[in-house]
Amino acid sequence: MYRFSRRLSWTSPTNLFSQLLAQKRLDSVPLLDLTISNPTEALAAYPHAAIASAYGSVKSFKYHPDPLGQIDSRKTIASWYAQRSINVSTSQLALTASTSEAYSLLFKLLVNGGEEVLIPTPSYPLFEYLAQLEGVVLRSYRLLYDGSWHVDFEGLERAVTPATRAIILVSPNNPTGSFLKEEEVLRLEEIAVARGLPLIADEVFMDYAFAPSANRVNSLIGRNQALSFSLNGLSKSAGMPQMKLGWIAVNGPESEREQALQRLELLLDTYLSVATPVQNASGELLRIGQSIRDEILERLLLNRKKLDALPDASVVHPLHCEGGWSAILRVPNMWSEDIWITRLLDEHGVLVQPGYFFDMPMDGCLLVSLLAEPSIFAEGLDRLTALARTAG
Repeated sequence: MYRFSRRLSWTSPTNLFSQLLAQKRLDSVPLLDLTISNPTEALAAYPHAAIASAYGSVKSFKYHPDPLGQIDSRKTIASWYAQRSINVSTSQLALTASTSEAYSLLFKLLVNGGEEVLIPTPSYPLFEYLAQLEGVVLRSYRLLYDGSWHVDFEGLERAVTPATRAIILVSPNNPTGSFLKEEEVLRLEEIAVARGLPLIADEVFMDYAFAPSANRVNSLIGRNQALSFSLNGLSKSAGMPQMKLGWIAVNGPESEREQALQRLELLLDTYLSVATPVQNASGELLRIGQSIRDEILERLLLNRKKLDALPDASVVHPLHCEGGWSAILRVPNMWSEDIWITRLLDEHGVLVQPGYFFDMPMDGCLLVSLLAEPSIFAEGLDRLTALARTAG
């Protein structure tokens, strides 16, 4: 008998909802997908030809491996930050194949098997899989909601144990869309320094703010009080999840930053996972990504405007959101979220996600993607509201 690791539960039993969805897709039943998060499918005018031309313009495919990534590509990313008035040195940057890989590398860098990392909740469930694959234990701290989202610092400090090795921040958070504020980052830095805990900042949605804010912190880059790692990549910043290029910016006191970079370089040299063509084409891909990003933001704002136009008396209430690709809707708490998503799919042909999937702190929440085509989003919202009236 072969033996396999216990890192994950390798069985994925189907439930009634997944069986229903599979059957509807098998029967080619038209569905309004309000979960879509893939720009290559969501945008009808996605620039395939321009991306092909970017790769076609690459003249050399010689392999000159650099664990941290080719210097020209890192210069391109540093320039991309400079356009946002964020100064970062190429020596602070390390290229990865994705943000998911960046998490795995940082878990290897910072955490021994069985030790702990703090994550915010609500948050994206991918963290659980990445942590389990690295033998890392996750402990959560809450984001509290009182009309806007903020960090529960008392809960965060209670969550720290002698086994804690890092704190993950997601700004703007997925799915709450809340950015960290200046006073929150200052307190997080104080905790990080006092406890000796590095900060891992997921900043992949930083370009998708719905309105300006003087108090918002877009990136930890340039903040050197505590050791921190800022994560981003082409997937969200350029709307190119298929290009497989991400990066880590290492911030903090110079001595700690240099130690982290030396160890990170060894980890990266072990895998050398970033492909040469995407590095060579990165400058042109980021240029093309600007138009993709603009189109995505225009769509997010249009769909968010539809939500904000719901009357105060509506039975569907969108929670406050500052940015990102998702929206959280409160619905009458007459049914479980499983019943909500199943009835929406079966009776109305609308696909949404349940709030518990993201560890929402309250019941009666549904998650929708603001990336959906606007007419589909509007029709899906109308059908959802119609169902909510029967439960209100």
